[in-house]
Amino acid sequence: MGSLTVYIAPLLVFGLVVFVHELGHFLAAKLTGVYAPVFSLGWGRRLFGWRRGETDYRVSLIPLGGYVRMASRDDDALAGIEGGTADRGSLEDAPPAPSGIPGSLWDPQAMAPFGPRAVPADRWVESKSTSARVFILSAGVLMNILLTVLVSSGIYYRYGNPYLPAVVDSVVTGAPAAAAGVLAGDRIVAINGESVRTWEDVLNRVSPVTSGSLQVEVERGAPGATARSTHTVTPQVADGTDPVTGASRKVGRIGIAVRDSVVRGDVGFGESIVLGGRATVTMAQNVVSVLRGLFSGEVSARNLGGPIQIARTSVQAARHGAETLWSLIAFLSLNIAILNLVPIPVLDGGQILLVLAERVKGSAFSMRTREAVARVGVLAVLALILLVTFNDLRSAFTR
Repeated sequence: MGSLTVYIAPLLVFGLVVFVHELGHFLAAKLTGVYAPVFSLGWGRRLFGWRRGETDYRVSLIPLGGYVRMASRDDDALAGIEGGTADRGSLEDAPPAPSGIPGSLWDPQAMAPFGPRAVPADRWVESKSTSARVFILSAGVLMNILLTVLVSSGIYYRYGNPYLPAVVDSVVTGAPAAAAGVLAGDRIVAINGESVRTWEDVLNRVSPVTSGSLQVEVERGAPGATARSTHTVTPQVADGTDPVTGASRKVGRIGIAVRDSVVRGDVGFGESIVLGGRATVTMAQNVVSVLRGLFSGEVSARNLGGPIQIARTSVQAARHGAETLWSLIAFLSLNIAILNLVPIPVLDGGQILLVLAERVKGSAFSMRTREAVARVGVLAVLALILLVTFNDLRSAFTR
């Protein structure tokens, strides 16, 4: 990639992932009839944008995150579901003067905040059914998941399915594989009767075995003149780390090294969609494992990275080419989707939980309760931001 693209990669990564997330909320609001006057990339003061129909599409000063402002009965206090500062006044009862609104945005026929007309109560978020509100709140997560599937599928379709064949490059003298008669150049075709093709398949079947033995079937010889043989291998127990969480664990090792020759299998359109879906599920399982490890203490919070780390990783990914950069976008998009489901009040998961709790309660919570819950959520998010920023700075200075 060009040098310019490399250094604007963080903006491309952040911008696309956030845009897709907020687009999900925005489209869901439109579909359910909720008034959404602002669609913003970034927070704070409006830098530029354009107004089309009822909505001002804008880029704001702080280039982190974004929001969709939606009409709410509590607009002055909450400024919509996802945040955003009200331009002036309440959407419910707007003053007739365009105070604080740029002339290009003011419309005497429009609803607040861009005109003197009050927003009808049936256009508020709270006027919608529980299912509609949950749909609006979950739409950003669904769009991020969809982006991950589409990007992952596109990578497979464009670049093929890369893998390391299960071909033994070398055997450690005296190790279990050597003792069992496995030789350099052997192609491992099955372990305990289950076929294997890639080095990842071999690791997945060998690493968990810390007691007992394995039946390793290999193919040996030149193409067209191969012979198969089965070898009983008893793995040695070694100290290892979980590739997802980084936690220490005991693993099985048989003492072979893989031949470092990546093969890219051609992938058709239909197969690329299947592989993209599988990759998304695997990534989701890994993210959930890390979150579970954080709550259990198995994974250290020092491993968490924030915007600085993401920006640095984006630059490195862009230097390695488009495939790596798109892979990062897919991974980050899924991370944002899953993290937004964590039941912290200001995140989508917390908002969904609040909506469902109101349904069980049979009535809306008071403004005092909603504000108290929102404060707790804001403090939790601020604490997380401070933690990941500290981790980023410590990592930068350590380097």
